[in-house]
Amino acid sequence: MATKLYVGNLSYRTEQEALHSMFAAYGEVISAQIVTDRDTGRSRGFGFVEFADQEAAEKATRELNGTELEGRNLKVNEARSREERPRRDDYRY
Repeated sequence: MATKLYVGNLSYRTEQEALHSMFAAYGEVISAQIVTDRDTGRSRGFGFVEFADQEAAEKATRELNGTELEGRNLKVNEARSREERPRRDDYRY
């Protein structure tokens, strides 16, 4: 079963290829994505890496959390699913 990791404190210069190759050393990476601002296209400083194997994801988390990439210490942990948000028109004023 696939496991998705959150990767925070990324440099705004970090590219998806660099993120992918860093994590690929620990196992099969299904995807590596850096989240960008929809208006400016600039990196928001975090991303997600999805592994095919949970063991590989756990090993990458243990070994890469706190390590440096492009001058920044990474924060790596298992991604949490987004909670349901109320629809905008459901707000009461």
